[in-house]
Amino acid sequence: MSLYVIDDHPLVRQALGMLLRRIKPASKVVELEKLSELQAAIIKNGAPQLFVLDLLLPGVKGANAISDIKGLYGEVPLVVISAMPAGEAEETCLEAGADLYIEKSMAANDISSAIAGLFVEEKTGEEDDEDLPIAPGSDTKLSKRQKQLILMLDRGLSNRDIAAELSISEHTVKVHLWRLFRRLGVKSRTQTLHFARMHGFLMS
Repeated sequence: MSLYVIDDHPLVRQALGMLLRRIKPASKVVELEKLSELQAAIIKNGAPQLFVLDLLLPGVKGANAISDIKGLYGEVPLVVISAMPAGEAEETCLEAGADLYIEKSMAANDISSAIAGLFVEEKTGEEDDEDLPIAPGSDTKLSKRQKQLILMLDRGLSNRDIAAELSISEHTVKVHLWRLFRRLGVKSRTQTLHFARMHGFLMS
């Protein structure tokens, strides 16, 4: 299994590579300058375990690149890293299939923690399968934290607001939301709330 970093800036690419080697020392980290190099790199270096993608690669529209990669490797986490502030850009990336949006201005420790969270299985009580997608026709079981997040999303709270209420970092909130989205098979807050209302987690 390999971790793929795609960024046209050498220093950023190398720095991300170093972070990933600390997070997953047993995995191979492959650093690429161009998106067009990805398929050949996967053939050479093995199945992907993670993608870290620069949003503004030359000649590539970020959202399209996300959709293309996710179309081929839908179950592999994809992290977008960008110089653009989160907000509309983050929402666009998540809608396209990205699992996490990280600003390049973040501290290295915060970037490392956010990415590492994608590899940590969250286990709570008896709900050992809470990170797995819900099978069609099965009962919907969510952890207490996931139900809490749904209520907070319904209140219209931002990631920063949720972080303040739960006394956790904003980056940890993003990882919790990623798990929730993955669990429900959705890509956005709007889809999450629709799912929650349809399944009785919120009053219609």
